[in-house]
Amino acid sequence: MTNSVKPFRYVMQIVLCVTLLMSGTSLLSAQERENDLPQVIIETSEGIIEITLRPDLAPETVENFLTYVKNGFYEGTIFHRVIPGFMIQGGGFDEGLNQKQTRDPVVNEARPTAKNLRGTIAMARTSAPDSATSQFFINLSDNSFLDAGVRGPGYAVFGKVSGGMGVVDAIAGKPTGRAGGMADVPEEPIVIHGVSQRTTNNDTE
Repeated sequence: MTNSVKPFRYVMQIVLCVTLLMSGTSLLSAQERENDLPQVIIETSEGIIEITLRPDLAPETVENFLTYVKNGFYEGTIFHRVIPGFMIQGGGFDEGLNQKQTRDPVVNEARPTAKNLRGTIAMARTSAPDSATSQFFINLSDNSFLDAGVRGPGYAVFGKVSGGMGVVDAIAGKPTGRAGGMADVPEEPIVIHGVSQRTTNNDTE
């Protein structure tokens, strides 16, 4: 009986080791895939927000956003719409609430599997599905009613906040009012000083 148990234990130990090694490889691969995704740094008057983009979910949307980033479009724009418990929106107006000239709209790549969860970034648009240009918003809550198929075409999620969610929440807590014919405008401008794309985990362009 004793002799038969020992080989069984050895076999189980080997199986356990192989399982752990495979699990570690899987986790490493997931981390490597995360590192391969494009990342941007949004420098605001309230602090820095890091965003990991998802071209695998919304390739044209990400390409459109990165074009604005590379052209320096977002420098000097503001978060012009802030609604606690819902979202913060920016990327289209300067401090004087003048709307900037944009590129042509991008197709709406919203999909049911890319959900508007807290911390995700999505494209703002008009009631026309394919009208998004430069403006984006960051979800403060799980806003499922913005998902594709819930109340229509939905709003295209193209990334998530991977650092600085505290800055996002701080922006959400700023007092707002009416200005320039719009509601929910921060009383003190929340300025986007610049947006740059990371070249590595530690460097930015």
